[in-house]
Amino acid sequence: MKNILVSQPKPAVPEKSPFYEVAQKHHVEIGYKPFIRVVGVTLKEFRSQRIEILDHTAVIFTSRSTVDSFFHICEEARITVPETMKYICQTEAVALYLQKYIIYRKRKISFADGSFTSLVEQIVKHKEEKFLLALSEPHKPELPETLKTLKLAVDPVILSRTVAADLEEVELDKIDLLALYSPSDVKALIEKFGTENLPPIAVFGEGTLRTACEAGLTVVANAPTPQAPSMVKAIDLYLQKVAKGETIEPVMPVVDSEKEEFIRTQQHKLAKKSRTRRTTTATK
Repeated sequence: MKNILVSQPKPAVPEKSPFYEVAQKHHVEIGYKPFIRVVGVTLKEFRSQRIEILDHTAVIFTSRSTVDSFFHICEEARITVPETMKYICQTEAVALYLQKYIIYRKRKISFADGSFTSLVEQIVKHKEEKFLLALSEPHKPELPETLKTLKLAVDPVILSRTVAADLEEVELDKIDLLALYSPSDVKALIEKFGTENLPPIAVFGEGTLRTACEAGLTVVANAPTPQAPSMVKAIDLYLQKVAKGETIEPVMPVVDSEKEEFIRTQQHKLAKKSRTRRTTTATK
């Protein structure tokens, strides 16, 4: 095990990256190369989706790229976003990024901790709003499907697209492990190199794992898990096993029963509150 390629931009200061510690610990070379890039949709593409921004009272953002595209579309279409618009973000980093376009006020901006369950809980807290769900294509279907299941007023809209980066300089025959962060990374890899004679794969995220396995790729490490909350830790554990000569079984997707139970719980809470409101109204 000598060379690892990470599908992310090179850190501004590589020595401060957690990957640097792994490289020093296991005596491996770690290179960086984004496999994808994100581009905003055009105004024409946005309008073809027949979505009216001003018909909504809250916007859900899961990435900074959709924030950029949202305000670019508003500017190009000469739409003035009202100060009453609320914003719900998947992480604090995305919420703070809104300062590039608006004055940050806690009463209209809320954020989750990055997890699916935390984001859904934040949205449910504002269940009376009419939501615009800003998405990048491709995206995980679980969030729009869950919000639909919960019968919230949500309109999904594609604001950016993920396209493959130029991978001409990548020499896979010199790579011993690939670290991929998204299903789009997997698709860009296959589009360029096919599925044969690829190095072992480490993946981040349930969707990336599923996409890689469905394509027949050999996944040897994955995150986040209780043992490996980060990609860095997953690779560290994998390299420890390699050094010890342990047999490494391929990683396969598993059913997330906790997530399914969470969705059922949220459905029950919303249904209970709806019944309470109807009962109160009838009594009056």
